Amino acid sequence: MRARVVKIGNSQGIRIPKTLLEQTGIMNDVELDVGKDKIVIRPISNPRIGWENAFKAMSDNLDDTLINGDENISHSWDEEEWRW
Repeated sequence: MRARVVKIGNSQGIRIPKTLLEQTGIMNDVELDVGKDKIVIRPISNPRIGWENAFKAMSDNLDDTLINGDENISHSWDEEEWRW
């Protein structure tokens, strides 16, 4: 697909057809990367999507208590990997 670079204020830009935006999942903010002879546009993912529901489920299951610093929590990895 071809597109024309157009003047937008003091900058330039291209119009991206709606079908391309829908296919890529691009809605709002994007990340731009510059390669040797190309510009890559990709959607910004939100790594915290679903956290609110996960924390709610933890609370409902009473699995959201803080670990007491006085408790001795150890793992075999602690003994195998750490040398003092």
